[in-house]
Amino acid sequence: MGDENPISTLGDYSKPSHEGYRNTIKLPVRNNVVPLRSDTIWLVQNGCLFHGLWSEDLNQHLKDFLKLVDSLNLDGDNKERACLRLFQFSLRDQASNWLERLPSRSITTWEDLTTRFFAQFFPPGRTTKLCNDILMFQQHHEESLSKAWTRFKDLLQKVLRHGIDLWLQVQYFYDHVNPVTRQTID
Repeated sequence: MGDENPISTLGDYSKPSHEGYRNTIKLPVRNNVVPLRSDTIWLVQNGCLFHGLWSEDLNQHLKDFLKLVDSLNLDGDNKERACLRLFQFSLRDQASNWLERLPSRSITTWEDLTTRFFAQFFPPGRTTKLCNDILMFQQHHEESLSKAWTRFKDLLQKVLRHGIDLWLQVQYFYDHVNPVTRQTID
């Protein structure tokens, strides 16, 4: 009869082990899965990295990442699977650590991953600050109309769910340009 509970020494417990390491992302099981090529992973790692820094633009990171995935020309199921498989390669430092700290196999869909990603790196306080930047926009001294408009649109792009109607965006911009620019607009 074999011993079902072999005796372990303290030395056995102090040895490193790979047990317990599991990917945070649980990939859906599908037929006809397109394998990832190493050059695709390299492209992600060198084309769109996110470190989790306050100064980084989370929306731009996701746009760049999805642009890269779209270039792979995959159908719906394979595209979702590719997003889930590749996204972890686009993260570094704090962002990578965040993903690794999530419970094993706790992410099962792209929607779930992006929702958690936004919750972590785009908290409500950041949204509030960026919305305030939009509302308090002011044209800089000697800034041209086109540069001011571009800067204002850039602010709008940083928080996609700002909830400000288009007519109100135009009104905010108009109200916060200098008098000379306002005459030009009129």
